[in-house]
Amino acid sequence: MLVRPLTGTPLRTPLPSGAVDVQTHMYLPGYPALEGGPPLPGGELPTPAQYRQVMDWLGIDRVIVTQGNAHQRDNENLLAALSDMQTAKPDTAWGVAAVPGDIAESELERYARGRIIGLRIMDLPGGGVNLSHLEAVDALAAERGFMVAVQFDGSNIEEHEPRLAKMKSRWVLDHHGKFFCGVTPESPQIASLKRLIDKGNCWFKFTGPYESSKTGGPDFADIAAFSKAIATHAPERIVWGTNWPHNLAKEQADYPDDAAITDTVLGWLSDEKARHKALVSNPEELFGLAKWEAGVS
Repeated sequence: MLVRPLTGTPLRTPLPSGAVDVQTHMYLPGYPALEGGPPLPGGELPTPAQYRQVMDWLGIDRVIVTQGNAHQRDNENLLAALSDMQTAKPDTAWGVAAVPGDIAESELERYARGRIIGLRIMDLPGGGVNLSHLEAVDALAAERGFMVAVQFDGSNIEEHEPRLAKMKSRWVLDHHGKFFCGVTPESPQIASLKRLIDKGNCWFKFTGPYESSKTGGPDFADIAAFSKAIATHAPERIVWGTNWPHNLAKEQADYPDDAAITDTVLGWLSDEKARHKALVSNPEELFGLAKWEAGVS
């Protein structure tokens, strides 16, 4: 059975105070997987209590919990996980929900009270809300001051660029862009991404390089090359996440060492100043954390 290590070797370079992990999923008993999505993660259910041990291990102070595809548009598990985190570690966790563009205002308000501060577009197999909802979800987010997490096959980013360029909310391109076609820093897809970043409301998420790397670990040289290029182009637009509990890992051999992969990915940032931006000030701006930490809604 898959066993997730919850502690281990310390990071080579400690995280700065206030570090934010912007990509996790958490699960609690009583919330089964729904039709249309993948099954729940393998092994023991990865709970908020387990993640808190990972926080202590890696030195993470704050976390963004993203709605898992297994639960599609039913965000009740996410709300329960955020409640659990709020009880155990107050004011350290917020969530990104999956909602359709026609969600009722009263439901969105309930989510906001439950510490939801972002919405998710996931246009890959099993995703709960696809790109057909982009404009409507963007409008909802912009009105409320939420952000939007957008994930699709980045191979097609040029096709989607005109729509993405019109987004009004703060948004992040997930998972190193998931360029399944394989790209280099000189590829037109990276030029498209730079244009979007230069508009001022787009961020780029360092997380889960193993999900789209063709060269593989431990260095993920292909992902490293264009990620370094983006980080050099716009250090103020990089954010980072653990991608815990690594939902695609089915066998123990596939499960990454959280400390090792964190050291690897954060090593793609040029210096301590760039790391502080990616881990503290950039996620604070993307998610509007100063506003939410002050209790403003």
